[in-house]
Amino acid sequence: MSANRFNLKPIVAALFAIVMYSLPLSAQDGTEPGSRLDNLYDDLATASPADASGIVREIKLEWRKTGSPAMDLLLKRGRDALERGEYSVAIEHLTALTDHAPDVAEGYHIRARAYFRAEQVGPALADLEQALILDPRHFEAAHGLAVVLEDLDLPEQAYAAYRLVLSIHPHYDPAAEAATRLKTRVEGLKL
Repeated sequence: MSANRFNLKPIVAALFAIVMYSLPLSAQDGTEPGSRLDNLYDDLATASPADASGIVREIKLEWRKTGSPAMDLLLKRGRDALERGEYSVAIEHLTALTDHAPDVAEGYHIRARAYFRAEQVGPALADLEQALILDPRHFEAAHGLAVVLEDLDLPEQAYAAYRLVLSIHPHYDPAAEAATRLKTRVEGLKL
């Protein structure tokens, strides 16, 4: 896909998210200092590869907690529809979730995945931005942002986003592989 086919506003918003991500990580991640999720992110940043997988499982369980059984159901239905490849159904469920629970970062993250798979890059970028505003250490949303930026042929920005993912989750293999792949291309651009 070409960056020229899309409105630049979502791209600027995505870059804002990268800048926001590069700020010192503190309790500005939508969690209270000392909260369970905040502590898990802190643990993940210094975990061994063996310990990281267990911490990631716990983080993902926290991401799925909306605080409401009805909203949990919408998130589950959206995820299930996405897995079945029913992108418009997933978007409908997740839109209902984000309308009724606008503070749930995971709703925006999963809807961004559905939008991206439905080839709606602008809405995907907007949702990734919102997910990262709500939770700047949401490493899967940051990875999604990097993937979209790479797809838009913005290698320097994608590389920066992959590196930021690795600062949160140093053992996130998809980000490590992508950063390695882009490193030569990005360094070559700077010569």
